[in-house]
Amino acid sequence: MREKNALLLSARYISLVFTPFFLPVMGLVALFLFSYLSMMPLLYKATVVVMVWLFTVVMPQLLIRLYRHYQGLSLLRVLKREERMIPYVISIACYFACYYVMKSLHMPHFMCSIVVAAIAIQMPCAIINHWWKISTHTAAIGGTTGAVMAFSFIFGFNPLWWICALILLAGIVGTSRTLLRLHTLGEVAGGFLIGLFAGFTAVIFS
Repeated sequence: MREKNALLLSARYISLVFTPFFLPVMGLVALFLFSYLSMMPLLYKATVVVMVWLFTVVMPQLLIRLYRHYQGLSLLRVLKREERMIPYVISIACYFACYYVMKSLHMPHFMCSIVVAAIAIQMPCAIINHWWKISTHTAAIGGTTGAVMAFSFIFGFNPLWWICALILLAGIVGTSRTLLRLHTLGEVAGGFLIGLFAGFTAVIFS
């Protein structure tokens, strides 16, 4: 029993740490490491990361929490397929706001493409949510994997170790979601594949 409780507790922490909201931040970090943007001043890069973090992590989570409180929804109910549409809309709106601010500040195209990729992942997930409670956790990791693959084609770096690490992470997160009985194996795998395709195509064609 203790081992089972420890396993479930670990799964909860993994789900909390690797929240889908961190996709743009992880993408920006990879971009600053492997592209010509690495030559930019450290203060500028840190400022951009913090700004994107505020718009894509802090703001959506805060607004969704306020929505849950106003509606009197428990976390369990929000995790149900029928209750997830408004949080999707809130999150997508915050991401569009982030994109608008970045374009207004004339930030480099590839920085903005990270946020475009995140929007491109969330929108099909929101639509599919009407019929299937797809895993946004694995969709976000799949999107990060697809974006890294796309940037490797654009900038000519070897993404092998990053992709291996992301696939391993997707397995860990997907396993945690199934252990918590929040998603089925199909929902976890489907989320990763949708994210992979959306992240890759959004970066390549944006």
